[in-house]
Amino acid sequence: MRIERTKYLDQLVGKMHSNQAKIVTGVRRCGKSYLVFQIFKDYLLSRGVAPEQIFEMAFDQYGNRRYRDADEFYSLVTSSLVSPEMHYVLLDEVQLLEHFEEILIDLIARDNVDVYVTGSNARLLSKDIVTEFRGRGDEIRMSPLSFSEFMTTYDGDLAAGWQSYLMYGGLPAVALEKEAKGKADYLQGLFNEIYINDIVERNGVRNERALGELLDVMASTIGSLTNPNKLSDTFHSVTHSTIDPDTVSSYITYFDDAFLLERAQRYDVRGKRYIGAPYKYYFSDLGLRNARLGFRQFEETHLMENAIYNELRRRGYAVDVGDVTVSERDGLGKSVRKRLEVDFVCNHGSERTYIQSAYDIPDANKLAQEQRSLLKTGDSFRKAIVVGRPIERHYTEEGVLLVSIFDFMLDEDALR
Repeated sequence: MRIERTKYLDQLVGKMHSNQAKIVTGVRRCGKSYLVFQIFKDYLLSRGVAPEQIFEMAFDQYGNRRYRDADEFYSLVTSSLVSPEMHYVLLDEVQLLEHFEEILIDLIARDNVDVYVTGSNARLLSKDIVTEFRGRGDEIRMSPLSFSEFMTTYDGDLAAGWQSYLMYGGLPAVALEKEAKGKADYLQGLFNEIYINDIVERNGVRNERALGELLDVMASTIGSLTNPNKLSDTFHSVTHSTIDPDTVSSYITYFDDAFLLERAQRYDVRGKRYIGAPYKYYFSDLGLRNARLGFRQFEETHLMENAIYNELRRRGYAVDVGDVTVSERDGLGKSVRKRLEVDFVCNHGSERTYIQSAYDIPDANKLAQEQRSLLKTGDSFRKAIVVGRPIERHYTEEGVLLVSIFDFMLDEDALR
């Protein structure tokens, strides 16, 4: 079954012939290669591009290992670019190519070459490479399947599909696998055979066991405020071994570089400034998170919050954790300062939306609790509560939008 990744194809098409290298990044197995080598290639052929105008190279294939050498590859690719027609160079896992930055700069400088590459780690976007490209690299960040994409593959009702999505995530190969055991085996195999090995090899990690155990600790605490010091303490209490905060910080950077985790910073809404640590961390794919824990910790409230975060990032929002400080009177009449949390402060250009994630709102007391921080922001930006069960989309008397998780995940305009 073919899964159309229309959003990403549209981005590629919109950037064609831009004199920049189009760099598709994302976690391993999220569909980058399929996007470039199947969906985008089919688009080119359907628009009359001749097969000989398309050059392809997958550097992670064993048969192509000789072309990871810069001189070998450069000789091969340039020999195919002799005709004056536009040529489309498609390169998979380009970080495996020696001196790929210099070669890409050479290629995109040619008038008849349009370059598209994939990569699975943030080395493609490091400060050194950004400087080297001097604005000539254009990133397209790809995610696992959104819930709406997932449902095009799912043979069942919406509620059952949502439970499957929360449990097994949105990696395309997992979505297409029909049996639960097959899904679980695939996800656990990815960690055992690919993700951890990649991180260890790329970063020269000496203590692979500690790296994996830290990832387990972080998988157990999604949606919780934390920092390297706190994680170090938690690691010690859970594993009865020691890992210092500096090492924790380094390992988190490795997870982030591999697109496994993403950090949400705290933002003082009323003070209009970033606060710093502690932060929240979310997994790029829930199936990967659950596989890391042996599918034993299925807390729907936290998984739903992670899914909302991923969807907001997929839609292009910058997402922070909101902090709202208020002064209230205690039982003795004394003024007490309290900090309230807004789950997500979402910014897109000049547009801002505050969002709370609530598994259920059974009564007025729960509604008041969920609205409280939203109503204390002191501004008139859009405010919404995403509820984890089917409800009719409506506004409260205070002007806060209530929308079901299904409407939110399936309709990008559900908050408007």
